[in-house]
Amino acid sequence: MVNNPMALTPRQKEVLDFLVNFVEDNGYSPSFEEIAGGMNLASLATVHKHISALEARGYLKRGFNQSRSLDVSAEYVTQHKLNHRASAALPPFEIPLAGQIAAGMPVETIQQQETLSFGDFMGNSGTFALQVRGESMIDDHIMNGDYVLVEKTDRVMDGEIVVALVAGCETTLKRFYREPEGIARLQPANSSMDPIRVPLDNVSIQGRVLAVLRKYK
Repeated sequence: MVNNPMALTPRQKEVLDFLVNFVEDNGYSPSFEEIAGGMNLASLATVHKHISALEARGYLKRGFNQSRSLDVSAEYVTQHKLNHRASAALPPFEIPLAGQIAAGMPVETIQQQETLSFGDFMGNSGTFALQVRGESMIDDHIMNGDYVLVEKTDRVMDGEIVVALVAGCETTLKRFYREPEGIARLQPANSSMDPIRVPLDNVSIQGRVLAVLRKYK
C-alpha cells in the first residue's frame, strides 16, 4: 500500500505522471536521460534523487542494475487513470458572452446568445496558474496580484512572455529573447527596470503565458 498521493511534492507527482504516461505511450520505462530531458530536470542526479525518494515511499520499484526498469505501483497507475477519465468527462467551462462594452465612446448594447469557453485553458493538463508578485510587467498590463495562466512548455518564440528559471534557483516572468553569442535576454515590461542577460544554458523555460486574470474583489 502506498502513501496518500497528497503527501507527494508537486515535482514527485509530476515524475510519477511522466513515468505512467511514458509507459502508456511507448510500452517500456524511460531511461534517466529521457526523464531528465522530458521534464527539463537539471541533471541525472536530480532524477536519481526523485526516483530514490519515490522508491523509498513505495510508489515505484526499480530493477537491480537495469536502466529501463521503473515500475510504478499498480495502485497509483489505477488512480492516475481514474483521474484522467474524470478530467476528460468534465464539460468545458463556459460563461455567457453578453456582448461588447466600450472603453471609449458608448456603444449600443446588443443581447447575444453566445458563450465564452475556457476549454482551451482548462482542457490542457499542462496549464497551471501563478500569482504575480512585483511590477516588472506592468507595461504589458500584468500587475502585482494578478494571476497568469501558463502553458507548460520549453519551446517558445522570441518576444513571448515566459516563466523562466534562472541559474536553477530563481523564477521570473519576462519576455524572452535570444541574443548573439548564446545570451538570453529576459526583458521586463517596465521602463524603470533593466533586462536580465544571462547565458542561454543558465535559463530553463518553464512555460509561456496564455492569459492574465485579475480579481477586483
